[in-house]
Amino acid sequence: MTTETTKTERALAPDLARGLMLLLIVLSNTGFHLWKAERGPSGWQPVDGGALDHAVQFTMITTLDMRVYPLFAFLFGYGMTQLYLRQTSAGASGRDAARILRRRSLWLIVIGLAHSTLLMAGDIVGYYGLLSLGLGLLFLRRGDRALKWWIGIGAALLLFGALEPVVSAWLRGELGSLGDAGAEPGAAAYAADEPSWLDAAGTRLESGLFVTFVAAPLSLVGGGFTVFLLGFWAARRRILEAPGHHLPLLRRTAVLGIAVGWLGALPAALAHIGVLDVPDDAQSETGALSLLRDVTGNAAGLGYVAALALFAHWWTRRPTRRGARAVTAVSAVGKRSLSCYLTHSLLFAPLLAAWGLGLGAHLTSATMALVATGVWLVTVAGAYALERAGRRGPVEAVLRRLVYRA
Repeated sequence: MTTETTKTERALAPDLARGLMLLLIVLSNTGFHLWKAERGPSGWQPVDGGALDHAVQFTMITTLDMRVYPLFAFLFGYGMTQLYLRQTSAGASGRDAARILRRRSLWLIVIGLAHSTLLMAGDIVGYYGLLSLGLGLLFLRRGDRALKWWIGIGAALLLFGALEPVVSAWLRGELGSLGDAGAEPGAAAYAADEPSWLDAAGTRLESGLFVTFVAAPLSLVGGGFTVFLLGFWAARRRILEAPGHHLPLLRRTAVLGIAVGWLGALPAALAHIGVLDVPDDAQSETGALSLLRDVTGNAAGLGYVAALALFAHWWTRRPTRRGARAVTAVSAVGKRSLSCYLTHSLLFAPLLAAWGLGLGAHLTSATMALVATGVWLVTVAGAYALERAGRRGPVEAVLRRLVYRA
């Protein structure tokens, strides 16, 4: 079988991955909008509802929770390096290209804080804007050897940070008491139950500032830069643009990454729906099961990237490409990922929050997932229309003007 890479394949894989990533992101955020739902010890997914709702909760814990953010981090780092390489190949010096990326990162922080204040406290644009600012300064112009060393150091930090409290508690015979089952639900940071938009905005701003300027730097100390730097490394080798040249690596990553990620979250998912009987403290945000779920999430995120790259390689070699319009539409979302991501909140917030129509009080996990999928499909339709018209996403156009000052 030939592994020659076509122009279509090179363009398809990164955009398709970003487009499908936004569906996973909008689904993973659904629990925070259900502001009247009963929460479990982890404060993440609701625990109420019928059999269908429990099935949705189980699926999200296993496949989405803390599994989508590593996917986003990898693609963010990948895209950042793509931009840098395009600038330098066009004749810009490394210093000038890095300056453009710094300006872009600063504007992403501004956009992220505005997004969290106006609509959604769980914004991740500002978070990754700060990470890209720091990691770009430190690693963008460094060689592969330094990059590999720091990827290894970051992986070790991640593993140690997740397993150390579990091992310590196990050695003390206190595994069941690990964590704090009385922790405030993460949904409270969204202030979706606040009837006043202004009061809710104050809470959201506080949450956004914490996520951007406290959580992001702390994640660097704990090895949270690892997947981001893997995106740097992969982009230098054009792994997503040319998946046909990296099939063994992609196959191993897809199979092992998804298997480790899903199996790592399985105990937490079983405990959530009551199949596995464990103390509430073990399920809490810092409990043993949640830590196991989180540390294996990076493997799942990388597995998802690899699986999408393999799909792109397979699809571009089909003799008849049925569903070409659907693939083009999802890829169009990937090209306009920032505009589509912000559109999710623009539709969600006034529809679901108490200061808006308040529908979040009446939905369940299953019906909320349907609403989220519908919102994503709206962005797919909009992105496809812009693609056919040959136009960029509105936020991408503004960001480009701000970054390039022209």
